[in-house]
Amino acid sequence: MRAFTFGAPEAVLTNNIANYLGVFPSDDGTIYTPPASRVGLAKLLQANAHHGAIPPFKRNLLLREFIPSQGFSLQAMSRSALDFMVFGETYLLRKRSIFGQVLELEHLPAINMRVKVNGGYVMLMPDGGRLEFDQDEVEHIFNYDVQQNIYGIPDYLGGLQALLLNEAATLFRRRYYNNGAHVGYIFYSNDPNMSEKDEEELQAQISGSKGVGNFRSMFVNIPGGAEKAIQIIPVGDFQSKDDLEKVKNITRNDIIAAWRMNPALAGIIPENSGGFGDIEKIDRVYTNNEIRPICQMFNQVNDTLREDRRISWREPENTDETTASGNV
Repeated sequence: MRAFTFGAPEAVLTNNIANYLGVFPSDDGTIYTPPASRVGLAKLLQANAHHGAIPPFKRNLLLREFIPSQGFSLQAMSRSALDFMVFGETYLLRKRSIFGQVLELEHLPAINMRVKVNGGYVMLMPDGGRLEFDQDEVEHIFNYDVQQNIYGIPDYLGGLQALLLNEAATLFRRRYYNNGAHVGYIFYSNDPNMSEKDEEELQAQISGSKGVGNFRSMFVNIPGGAEKAIQIIPVGDFQSKDDLEKVKNITRNDIIAAWRMNPALAGIIPENSGGFGDIEKIDRVYTNNEIRPICQMFNQVNDTLREDRRISWREPENTDETTASGNV
């Protein structure tokens, strides 16, 4: 008996980014390695439509409340806020006057920043070099992690498995359609008149039928062949067993829950005729409960900047609160 396979499966998950191992010194003992791969977290933004859209949306909400200053520009805040949403931390370079006062904060890309074992920070350069900073040269704003106090971590780590499952379901459906709308089949033959050369030609034809052009028909002539000498046996019934829509919906809900996003603000189409309610009220409540606390974390920079260069925030709408400079 001879058997062969065609259409090797493709790996969807190629790393273990969700495995949390803590923070340890690097191989050379000079820097601490982040608890989760910074490159991996950045690449995951492309894995799902909602996961990729929420960080810039939350960044935009924060920018709406932000009042730039000479010490912290809108561009610097835009980049810093996006880093904070994606990586759970952001780094800023303190630019000082000749008198030692911090006049301006410049964004440093968090994906390349590392904390040195002996104190201070280092930026990993594309050419393999390192740009080192003293402890007092960098402003480090980060989400506190109960397992370590060196790097920040994003809030959505608990939803990574749902994110990867959502991506896997989408890629599986894509491969299904690229394969000719079937999950595979067994090409069975029990004809004794089929020669080894005939088998090799059939194998070549079948192997070449996947992908573009996989709906082409095949003509096989076996003189004296018996009935059912060749049979096509489907591997499984994809349509009846596929739960793509259910998987996509469940994982989508997990993703937006991990981000603490309201469905009305996450681009979700309501399933009922009443919708999600008053969108302006939802926006106001979400801003007060989620965005303004992040703004408070960024107020850390006011402890560093010279008084006339400190940042401030827009006063809340439809409330009796009063907001002083630097407070939310």
